[in-house]
Amino acid sequence: QVQLVESGGGLVQPGGSLRLSCAASGFTLDYFAIAWFRQAPGKEREGIAYISGRGGKTNSQDSVKGRFTISRDPAKTPVYLQMDNLKPEDTALYYCASGRHYAGVAVRSIPYGYWGPGTQVTVSS
Repeated sequence: QVQLVESGGGLVQPGGSLRLSCAASGFTLDYFAIAWFRQAPGKEREGIAYISGRGGKTNSQDSVKGRFTISRDPAKTPVYLQMDNLKPEDTALYYCASGRHYAGVAVRSIPYGYWGPGTQVTVSS
């Protein structure tokens, strides 16, 4: 049974940092991509960072490039999201998700069918 659990959220001041963790079990990480999504109040859920199964290639949304970094040890969990220079607009519920990663498919296009319950990130002074 696939399970994903996020941790590391909390309250941080603007300009601060947090590191989110996504612990995954029940599948072989080599064949699955992991992504971080977030949903702010009144807004649609958006994908912000992705990491492929094999090779650990990463991709991120423009709004977080240079500030957020997704990473993991090869073929291991957890998967991390290092968030630096946080802004109030980063306030959201952050989810990790996983999907089967077939060769030739971009990580952004994978149907992410497995989700964690989410962890809240609040950026405020």
